[in-house]
Amino acid sequence: MPDHDAFMRAALEEARKGFDAGEVPVGAVVTLGDRIIGRGFNQPIGRTDPTAHAEIVALRDAAAAVGNYRLIGTTLYATIEPCLMCVGAMVHARVETLVFGAAEPKAGAVVSMMRALDHPALNHRIAMVEGVREADCRAIIQEFFALKRSGL
Repeated sequence: MPDHDAFMRAALEEARKGFDAGEVPVGAVVTLGDRIIGRGFNQPIGRTDPTAHAEIVALRDAAAAVGNYRLIGTTLYATIEPCLMCVGAMVHARVETLVFGAAEPKAGAVVSMMRALDHPALNHRIAMVEGVREADCRAIIQEFFALKRSGL
């Protein structure tokens, strides 16, 4: 059984990097077995790239690590519920399991705004675990936006 808590802590470390860089603090890691093969944090501002979400960055890192865009048998840990773009990338990469911390009521495409993983036309199914370290994952986002609203 994978240690979801430990891997989500690693994703939270990535989110902190995004926070420190002034990006919306979402972090992600991709695991294969008991090791992390990909890491990422939100970087669309820094990279001037609208696709540089934490999940996409982590998937790219993992694909480079294994030398294949198919990430069979992997688990993606994301601090926040992924958007539709990131769900699509996970399907194309053939991620086996998605684990996320907190729901994203405005753009979440797994349980909040839509249930993209349940679409009948998908040719790949991804297992899902939600709510791992949910309070911690929510807290870093809330802290970030509270600072933004206060003008800091």
